[in-house]
Amino acid sequence: MIWENHTFNSNFILLGIFDHSPTHIFLFSLVLGIFTVAFMGNTIMVLLIYLDTQLHTPMYLLLSQLSLMDLMLISTTVPKMTFNYLSGKKSISLAGCGTQIFLYVSLLGAECFLLAAMAYDRYVAICHPLRYSILMSQKICCLMAVSSWVVGSSDGIIIIAVALSFPYCGSREIPHFFCDVPALLTLSCTSTLLFERLMFICCVIMLLFPVAVIIASYVHVIMAIIHMGSGEGRRKAFATCSSHLMVVGMYYGAAMFIYMRPVSDRSPTQDKMVSAFYTILTPMLNPLIYSLRNKEVARAFMKVLGKGKSGEQIA
Repeated sequence: MIWENHTFNSNFILLGIFDHSPTHIFLFSLVLGIFTVAFMGNTIMVLLIYLDTQLHTPMYLLLSQLSLMDLMLISTTVPKMTFNYLSGKKSISLAGCGTQIFLYVSLLGAECFLLAAMAYDRYVAICHPLRYSILMSQKICCLMAVSSWVVGSSDGIIIIAVALSFPYCGSREIPHFFCDVPALLTLSCTSTLLFERLMFICCVIMLLFPVAVIIASYVHVIMAIIHMGSGEGRRKAFATCSSHLMVVGMYYGAAMFIYMRPVSDRSPTQDKMVSAFYTILTPMLNPLIYSLRNKEVARAFMKVLGKGKSGEQIA
């Protein structure tokens, strides 16, 4: 009964990241622009890979899943933030908060393991090209993609079940622009130390294990690239791997900064800035990095545009 009185009497209040000063209005407009580019870019990537049969390979299947995850991630936070800012209503229900936490944590966890799968794919393609069709068959690739979703969702279920088991009281004001677990824990009426330790263990599994796989894969990849006899092959391999490493660096660096520090060492301003980086900016950069540096994606895009123009001329 006490838990019910503390938790269900009112909604949470999202304090947001912007006020209505001219500078913040400009920044809010910039975020909307980034959201639009990210939404369109990731949607186009998913559709291109689905429509172009030449992109039905393990590497592009994994890339389509990354774009789908980014599309869902940015749609989890930005629309609600936009509605609250424009309407002046900063409240979010317990169910809405729980949904945000589940989707956010699940997608972050799924991306961690998907990026590790993409690193393994590049390792096999460059270090064992003759066995690529066996080691990275469509069945194995689909299993990796599905496993990423399952592991991420399992992490989301555990975190949301424990996070919402705490009684919340006080001002009920979350110093963030969405329901993030570390920000929510500051409102708890009881000690969350045990849960913080659980979160740290989850982060070690969800972040450090995939990072270890990625580092091991790229150590072998770099050694293989150095010993390549063909300059053209070396350039192509380096271009493909550098795109992936850019994404990995941005994603894991920000995630570790947020989730592998104790709550007592956190600054709400820092957390909001870093969260905005990898929940809003990174989903925009991913399709740009992969499409601008990838001739096959550019070819598929021009092919679709060509078909569209041909259809218009016939009509």
